[in-house]
Amino acid sequence: MGGYQDANYYRVSPCLIVVGSWCCRLILFVIWLPTFLHVTAQESHADHRRTTSLVELAKEPTSGDSGLFDPIEISPSVIPKVPFPTESVPPMYPIPYVPTRYEPVLTGKCPVNFSRPEISNILDKAAFDCFGPLASLVGNVVCCPQFSSLIHIFQGFFGMKSNNLVLSNAVADHCFSDIVSILASRGANNTIPTLCSIKSSNLTGGSCPVKNDSTFERTVNTSKLVEACRTVDPLKECCRPVCRPAIMDAALQISGRQMMINNDNMAGEMNHTDYLNDCKGVVYSYLSKQLSSEVANKAFRILSACKVNKVCPLTFKEPSDVIAVCKNVAAPSPTCCSSLNTYIAETQQKILITNKQAIICATQFGSMLRGGGVMTNVYELCDVDLKDFSIQAFGVQGCLLRSLPGDVIFDNSSGVSFTCDLSDNIAAPWPSSSSFTSLSFCAPEMSLPALPISQSLKNIGCNSAGVGFLLVIFTFFVSIVVLRF
Repeated sequence: MGGYQDANYYRVSPCLIVVGSWCCRLILFVIWLPTFLHVTAQESHADHRRTTSLVELAKEPTSGDSGLFDPIEISPSVIPKVPFPTESVPPMYPIPYVPTRYEPVLTGKCPVNFSRPEISNILDKAAFDCFGPLASLVGNVVCCPQFSSLIHIFQGFFGMKSNNLVLSNAVADHCFSDIVSILASRGANNTIPTLCSIKSSNLTGGSCPVKNDSTFERTVNTSKLVEACRTVDPLKECCRPVCRPAIMDAALQISGRQMMINNDNMAGEMNHTDYLNDCKGVVYSYLSKQLSSEVANKAFRILSACKVNKVCPLTFKEPSDVIAVCKNVAAPSPTCCSSLNTYIAETQQKILITNKQAIICATQFGSMLRGGGVMTNVYELCDVDLKDFSIQAFGVQGCLLRSLPGDVIFDNSSGVSFTCDLSDNIAAPWPSSSSFTSLSFCAPEMSLPALPISQSLKNIGCNSAGVGFLLVIFTFFVSIVVLRF
């Protein structure tokens, strides 16, 4: 926690840090003022042809930026590029198969009109994102996040005209069965519940003690919660979250375990992970009742994207064979490269991953090789690219999905298609050490909320008198500049 007190985190003038007596401040100002008055300004023109610098990469992104993902400890050359609106979009890879739709057989015991647009549109989106042949390939990034969002939105939709935030166990079973049947009738894989580890009990609120609107609104600052999640920025939320901590805070409040979790002595306490997750489901249900289905779905998908892009979804077995033949190479070696490429090919024949996940996977695997004694950058020697860590399928030579939420697209003429984020080959990053730590794609200033200036000054020892003195000096300085020019 000490790092949070570092003055470098705050945007304060260096002069304020060298605080001392009033005389010291006056001397510094007198020395600096003449220098300023003889400075000649030079116009600077940005050269858009130059490679983006680390300084540029560290700037705080906005939702309208082209959006190079801001890296830490990663070369800019491996950072995926999101195209400008005027640039051509990344290639879409169609699968020439049009799903056959049929009328589903429902239980008749779920009191919901599934044809209502606010729920039918989300069902369509989930059906495409979990399209039969693709579901297992895009499950981690596209299908399961969308199916989870659908469950949250349905839970809120079910209680829209009542005081309830959850479904009873019996009704939840019937409605969950109907949802899966409807998705299958629209082309989705019928094994989605198993693939995504989602059950009918996710609709019931489980062990969470709060299950209705009135109790929820007495316990939680609902206006603050809804406002935090009404507009979720897809770039900022993963680095400086607003909606996610608001949901967690609300879940803690309704769980009644705030004091227990804050208590340092947790000996003998039961594992509260499931308990808290049940309450988070209730919070999602409340948000689904307050927001439109489109706004809620967008927010939930962004939150899922932040989560899945923090880890590598691939499982790396011990690369002893690769280490044995690559340990002492200093130049391209057919034996080493063949073993390396075979290992990676066997590992990635499972799912499509995102560009950020690929960077984490490449770094994690490289750390394993370095830990085994492979000091040379074998990625460079063997031409290993980021796309090599994603599955080779449907004629695509390695496809990295976008790290921002995306969907499978359906077209009547071309069928189902998905979009790959990269069309060029980007070298896989070789780690600088054998100890793998979690990577951050956030610039330093995006990792810590900015404090108000008064709080920042207080943290470096300035009181109200000091602030007043600086304001007087600033006024004096402005007067001199005006008189001179």
